[in-house]
Amino acid sequence: MLAVAIDENVEAIKELAKEATYPVLIDADHLFSDLYAVSNVPTVIWVDENDIIIRPNAGEFGSDTFAELTGISCADHMSQVKDWVKEGVIPEDAKHTVEDFDQNEITARLHFRIAANSLRTGLGEVSEQHFEKAEELAPLDFTIVRASMPLRGGNPFGEEFFDLYEKYQNAGSPYHGIPRQTAKLGKND
Repeated sequence: MLAVAIDENVEAIKELAKEATYPVLIDADHLFSDLYAVSNVPTVIWVDENDIIIRPNAGEFGSDTFAELTGISCADHMSQVKDWVKEGVIPEDAKHTVEDFDQNEITARLHFRIAANSLRTGLGEVSEQHFEKAEELAPLDFTIVRASMPLRGGNPFGEEFFDLYEKYQNAGSPYHGIPRQTAKLGKND
C-alpha cells in the first residue's frame, strides 16, 4: 500500500502522514492523477503485484475522519480489501470502466500545470490566468479546483471548499470512477 499526495506543501503532507505505516509520495505535478483519471480525492485504486488494476478509481477512505461530511464509512472498503488480500475476492464493482477525461478536462489539466509552474517561478499574474481557465474548463474537478485553493491563498477546508462540494453534489457528484452517493450537507453543517 502506498499513498500519493497531489499537493505541493511538503510540510502539510508530513503532518498528515506522520502516523502512516506505508510510503507517502508527493506528486506536485499531478502526473498520477492525469495518468489514472483521478478527478477527486481521496481516490483508491487497487493494483496487484503484477501492476494490474484490480479495482479502478473509487472514492474510498482509510479512516472515518470525513464520514460526517461524506456519509461514507471506511468499514465496508476495509472489509473488501481484507477479503481481496486474504481470499482473492474481488468486489462486483471492480468491473466498472473509468471514463477517460474529455477534451475540456485535458485542457484544464494543462492550464493547471502551466499555472502551478508559473507560480513556482514567480509569475503570479500568469499563474492566476491559467488557474482561472483550468477552473472554467473543469469546475467540479477537485484535483484542479481544490488543489489550486492553497496555491492561490485559499483554504482547501474552508468556505471555498464547501461551495465547491455543494456544486459538486448538486451536479450529481460527477466522478471518474465507481459512482458513490455522498451525504448532502450545507455549508453550516
